[in-house]
Amino acid sequence: MQLTGKTIAVTGAAQGIGRAIALALASEGVSVALIDVNRDELEQTAAQCEAEGGKVRTYLANVADESDVDRVMQQVGIDYARFDGLVNNAGIVRDSMLVRVKDGEVVARMSMQQWQAVLDVNLTGTFLCARAAAEQMVRFGNGGVIVNMSSLARDGNVGQSNYSAAKAGVVALTTVWARELARYRIRVGAIAPGFTATDILSQMRREMLDKLLAPVPLKRLGAVHEIAAAARFIFENDFFTGRCIDVDGGMRF
Repeated sequence: MQLTGKTIAVTGAAQGIGRAIALALASEGVSVALIDVNRDELEQTAAQCEAEGGKVRTYLANVADESDVDRVMQQVGIDYARFDGLVNNAGIVRDSMLVRVKDGEVVARMSMQQWQAVLDVNLTGTFLCARAAAEQMVRFGNGGVIVNMSSLARDGNVGQSNYSAAKAGVVALTTVWARELARYRIRVGAIAPGFTATDILSQMRREMLDKLLAPVPLKRLGAVHEIAAAARFIFENDFFTGRCIDVDGGMRF
């Protein structure tokens, strides 16, 4: 895909990886539709994208809400008169052990709220956004690209039953949709970042960060622009579909 002049929606665009991807796309002449629930930080992303020369609109939406998603994706198509791509980046974490045991007794367990909230946003939200975006792409008839955000945790990470399950599901959906949508010239890829320098990890105490990075061969956090570079690769390489790119510094759980 030649990026200049295309319209691409980015969910979770208010900060972190979503913001970095939006900025990378805007710098290539993409009209970026920024989607998030956080109005103030979304406007900050918009201002930065405009400084890169991109055309930008912002949309408030909860990706786990079907009516919200359908409304926003339809509005993006109306506002830009085309729809060429989606970055499914919105996500949350609600970490907990499956059960916590003290002196042989279960004293805590992952709650249904923790489980469901993560599945709703990270898996169901990915499904809802991809479905609505694919509908717009088919309607406009220009093909398109969907980039889903998975995680290194898809292989299973202690304390993240909910997140690991959701991110493994995202990779499975990527394969399914690549096969289903190819006939409409829509490609689908995924990215699985490892530990990345978003706000939470960047503010971690040095001793905790060193422990976290101990099993990472490159011994550092990934940069958000490095994840954005993977997204750009998927958009621009017309022979890439149905696969997940690991950008994790060689880390394995």
